[in-house]
Amino acid sequence: MMHRAYLKSPAADIQTAIDYLPYAEERLGKDVWQYLQSGSGQGLTSTRNRKVFEEVSLMPRPLADVRGGNTHIELFGQSFGHPIILAPLAYQRLFHPDGETASAMAGVAQGGQMAVSSLASQSLETIIEAAGQPLWFQLYWQADRESTLRLVKKALNAGYSAVMFTVDAPVKQAAIALPKDVSAVNLEAPIALADATGASIVFDGWMKQAPGWDDLMWLREQITVPLIIKGILHPADAERAVSLGCDAIVVSNHGGRVLDGVPASLQLLPEISRAISGKAKILFDSGVRNGQDVFKALALGADAVMIGRPYIWGLASGGALGVAHVVRLMRDELEMTMALSGAKNLQAIKNGSYVYQT
Repeated sequence: MMHRAYLKSPAADIQTAIDYLPYAEERLGKDVWQYLQSGSGQGLTSTRNRKVFEEVSLMPRPLADVRGGNTHIELFGQSFGHPIILAPLAYQRLFHPDGETASAMAGVAQGGQMAVSSLASQSLETIIEAAGQPLWFQLYWQADRESTLRLVKKALNAGYSAVMFTVDAPVKQAAIALPKDVSAVNLEAPIALADATGASIVFDGWMKQAPGWDDLMWLREQITVPLIIKGILHPADAERAVSLGCDAIVVSNHGGRVLDGVPASLQLLPEISRAISGKAKILFDSGVRNGQDVFKALALGADAVMIGRPYIWGLASGGALGVAHVVRLMRDELEMTMALSGAKNLQAIKNGSYVYQT
């Protein structure tokens, strides 16, 4: 079957990010589409992520003077036009030949930022060169400290300005048979797990290489750039990470792709915000689909919000143009929500009473 041509401009019926979904599906093979969209287990967490967003109501505060309002934000010494960050997603050349470079260019062109996955399908140097600004590097723990540090130094030497350490997926393997021309090109060859008769493949195999709190302490000592911990849901874990010197927490359940049945990230966000407010930045991830979702997450305690699947729908449909359009749509939705709610800037969202959580 001939591959459908990529969109050269947004179709007239694309008014929100989710409108890209059918365009992306018809341009991807069945296996790739399933890999992108599926959650773990029965998909309980993926469903819950959306349900909790829908249960948060907006509380407009009319008559506010919002003239001259903006969505500007500063994070780790960088200034951005808005708080919408492209989350790290693996193997982006599965979705479009231009892969991560297209996403990075689009995110930066729209005044934002991107975190590049350890499992990127293009070199870290190529991606950051395309972006034209320092990006963030998302780290998966490697087989040991030495190989992990080599990977981190590779990113820092390429110009990445922050490390986002994902801790909720200690062993990350592709849940899809990758084509020959797509791979995690920045990683060393994996170390084979020892085969011990009677041993647990989970505890004595996968988890034998998984990081612990002592490894987090060690990593903090090795780098001077901001360290962001992604995949925290328990307030006590957030407090512990901050006490060890981490600069930010990403409240995330990995979009429902790891452990099924956990709470929605948005459920835990207010409690984590109360626990570490003022001590570290709080980023939010999991289930964001539009600018109103961004507003709700900011109102409940986040400093910035990460999007995942939606920008990949744009990438799969139209490459960099599709990604840029998704970001622009969400930013426009965020601005409209702010204006109609009475919030002039991001600090006003955090300080006001603009949402009602049932």
